[in-house]
Amino acid sequence: MTSDSSAPQTTAESHGQDKAGVDFIRTRIMQDMASGRYGGRLHTRFPPEPNGYLHLGHAKSICLNFGVASEFGGLCNLRFDDTNPAKEETEYVDAIREDVRWLGGQWDDRQFHASDYFAHFYACAEKLITLGKAYVDDLSADQIREYRGTLTEPGRESPWRNRSVEENLDLFRRMRAGEFADGERVLRAKIDMAAPNLVMRDPTLYRIRHAAHHRTGTDWCIYPMYDYAHCLSDSLEGITHSLCTLEFVNNRELYDWILDTLDLYHPQQIEFARLNVTHTVLSKRKLIQLVSEGHVSGWDDPRLPTLSGLRRRGVPPEALHQFCRRIGLARADSVVEYALLEFCIREYLNAHAPRVMAVLDPLKVVIENYPEGQMEEFDMPYHPEDPAYGSRTVPFARELYIERDDFRLDPPKKYHRLSPGAEVRLRYAYLVTCREAVTDASGRVTELRCVYDPESRGGQSPDGRKVKGTIHWVSAAHALPADIRLYGQLFAAENPSASQNFLDCLNPASLTLASGLLEPALASLEPGKCVQFERLGYFCKDKDSSAERAVFNRTVTLRDTWAKMEKNAGGQ
Repeated sequence: MTSDSSAPQTTAESHGQDKAGVDFIRTRIMQDMASGRYGGRLHTRFPPEPNGYLHLGHAKSICLNFGVASEFGGLCNLRFDDTNPAKEETEYVDAIREDVRWLGGQWDDRQFHASDYFAHFYACAEKLITLGKAYVDDLSADQIREYRGTLTEPGRESPWRNRSVEENLDLFRRMRAGEFADGERVLRAKIDMAAPNLVMRDPTLYRIRHAAHHRTGTDWCIYPMYDYAHCLSDSLEGITHSLCTLEFVNNRELYDWILDTLDLYHPQQIEFARLNVTHTVLSKRKLIQLVSEGHVSGWDDPRLPTLSGLRRRGVPPEALHQFCRRIGLARADSVVEYALLEFCIREYLNAHAPRVMAVLDPLKVVIENYPEGQMEEFDMPYHPEDPAYGSRTVPFARELYIERDDFRLDPPKKYHRLSPGAEVRLRYAYLVTCREAVTDASGRVTELRCVYDPESRGGQSPDGRKVKGTIHWVSAAHALPADIRLYGQLFAAENPSASQNFLDCLNPASLTLASGLLEPALASLEPGKCVQFERLGYFCKDKDSSAERAVFNRTVTLRDTWAKMEKNAGGQ
């Protein structure tokens, strides 16, 4: 169905969009609403199959379907496409609900399941049979593929294609009653075995599967195919715009055929490009393999592109929304740099994550002229650019820890951190000068002996002398011990799916462990909350934390590779 080009154009601004940036789907929605199509309604749906956890690709669909419903005053359903009992579990249903809610999807009382409609699907199948538009076929799955033909050769009709309506109804009801084994018979649409679109060459509508369903138990032993169930579900729910990814563009003809043949309410299917991201895989089959074979610790492993993994890593949902806005919607597939996702995460956390101090590779510092047994506290802001974040007190004492990388015995030129005889600023505390480096038998530095300037409290130079280096620190006596998980990209290859075996592309350095020391205020931080470890990156407190020992996952580094890529590309 074509749009009414004479309809008045609804301005993008009236729906909170920048007119210059309106995508083709929103443009279509605005045209349909302005023309009165579907009574001016907008009703979308997000229809995941509960056979795994949601991933980045689903985030794009969630943001689109729930997003346009919110923008245009419409509704969006959460519908589970649970038509394959062999692969679906209640665990996945619960995880999907949590992920959608985390991304801001609101479905109110509109949670549905394809299994809610099994009786309706069955009745529609019998109607197709009585119309002479469907038949029971005895060919095996392999034979059906063989008979289908190719892009250049028409298919062949099944020997059972011309059974009578009465025989087809009898066989289909016996399929329903459980008389036949899995794969013994299927129900196929009767369309055209010479159709240019292979999807239309008598596609399968029902298959026999003697498997218990997680919601309907053993009530059914025949289950509808996705292409058949999906359009009927959309029709039943009054969906106006059925938004799906490009792999369904050829299936749209079947979507239309089923609804038109049954003379049912007819939503409009519109396709958009799926999300592809470098250095990762978004195939649910491959993600299941990674989890089931133990290549990762579970569905919420922070290295995975699953929404539960991203959440555990500390990725804020707002960053995913920004990521989806930046990549936009297109009609052709493309690949998005993983660095853009990191940029969106970093951009959000830079504005919203509190700053704290942590040492991941500790080197002990003894301030020799600081009184033994003395302790003082410094008030430090959580965010230097936003006083609304407040502050906390950080203890300071004679013995501290700094990053090992902040000291060099033999410093290179323009090295402004600590070295023998050099003076640096301890963040918000004092100016200190290294007097001696203590080494072990192997020559490794084990301890620094320093002196501080008592007049430099707050890190200010009392006589105006310039001190270029500023380093972070923690008090040895008050530090919170922590296990730090330094996550990198799970795959070393830019396109692991292009490899003969994608597992060969796994990055052996995707996880590095460190034992760190943190300022004590982090003991009360709730799991799931993100902070910036000053000068080190953004980190999220993990659910594995205990009162005695914290666990933090690195969310993203401070280094902005996307900005560098943009600069090298001339901003294009």
